[in-house]
Amino acid sequence: SSHIYKRNHDVTKTRKGKTEQLLRVDDHDFTMRPAFGGPAIPVGVDVQVESLDSISEVDMDFTMTLYLRHYWRDERLSFPSTTNNSMTFDGRLVKKIWVPDVFFVHSKRSFIHDTTTDNIMLRVFPDGHVLYSVRITVTAMCNMDFSRFPLDSQTCSLELESYAYTDEDLMLYWKNGNESLKTDEKISLSQFLIQKFHTTSRLAFYSSTGWYNRLYINFTLRRHIFFFLLQTYFPATLMVMLSWVSFWIDRRAVPARVSLGITTVLTMSTIITGVNASMPRVSYIKAVDIYLWVSFVFVFLSVLEYAAVNYLTTVQERKERKLRERFPCTCGISHSKTMMLDGNYSESDANSLAGYTRNQMVPEEEKQEKTVVHLAMSNESNSSRKRGLKGHVGLRIIQNTHAIDKYSRLIFPGTYIFFNLIYWSVFS
Repeated sequence: SSHIYKRNHDVTKTRKGKTEQLLRVDDHDFTMRPAFGGPAIPVGVDVQVESLDSISEVDMDFTMTLYLRHYWRDERLSFPSTTNNSMTFDGRLVKKIWVPDVFFVHSKRSFIHDTTTDNIMLRVFPDGHVLYSVRITVTAMCNMDFSRFPLDSQTCSLELESYAYTDEDLMLYWKNGNESLKTDEKISLSQFLIQKFHTTSRLAFYSSTGWYNRLYINFTLRRHIFFFLLQTYFPATLMVMLSWVSFWIDRRAVPARVSLGITTVLTMSTIITGVNASMPRVSYIKAVDIYLWVSFVFVFLSVLEYAAVNYLTTVQERKERKLRERFPCTCGISHSKTMMLDGNYSESDANSLAGYTRNQMVPEEEKQEKTVVHLAMSNESNSSRKRGLKGHVGLRIIQNTHAIDKYSRLIFPGTYIFFNLIYWSVFS
């Protein structure tokens, strides 16, 4: 037996222009808003955010793709219906009727998607209620504060407003309050964590045209710090620690210490330049600038530290050379058999050897890595010399240039650790 299918009546096969006649599009002037001359027409708005495409620190803007929907009532579009079903149209009918002239405030670029056709939907209900939906990608300005970068949070907003109609003609409002804003759960950004989405509204005033209703889509972003720890903070810290290696190298190894210092300084300069290249040229100091420049100062001071060590060593050797020329036999030890003392000897040990007489001979052994100490005769006793040296700590540092390196091994790391504790407690 054959089956007989009942088909619904296809209104498109009736006479041409049936839709326009049903909605009476040609019977009204849709250049004017609904209820023209009466109270302001309420237009509800809701938004579904499809994606946050990018956040640009250099341009201080963001790009967002969203579904923008408007709800209002236009009695001119009401039509008789026995089933009370709505009628859905595409963008071709939108050009023939009145729609709200909503635009994005502070937007730089925006466009309606048109693949494969214009992404516009119009749904009309029998009582004249209208749903107008459009898919838009917009790039808007976001005023960012980088004083705590990269340990910062940024709050950006997308602002919607009617371009022509003031609050006396058109009242924009969020249709369901905070529920009017919905986001895709899959939204994610490489550098930011989306903390919050919320809506607000207020009035905006223009001196020439009046007051307008303005809607805000606010979202708060917190920057992921791990990327910057790997790319900026850890390399800078390692360069500072590498500069401290110079304090353990013999002060007479001039090429090793100078090349190490210059290398660390140039590397720090490269890190600073790389960070600033990806940032806008703001006129205030950022948190990362504080860390990098303090690290740069530590590296630079390590170079100056060796310059001081080398200079004081040269001055000391010049004074000893003059003493040898003026008093060739002061210590009673011939130039061919000078006393060799280990560089680790303290000042008191060296001074205690001043009691050697002219006839005492000191064997010459283990000459490598030794320091030649020329002891001058003095009428003072050993005990008086020790008391004098204890009262002049600064003089001891100058006379024994090893002490500068020794103190630097403690002062530099301790100060840098103290700086890190303060820095991360303030900015984290």
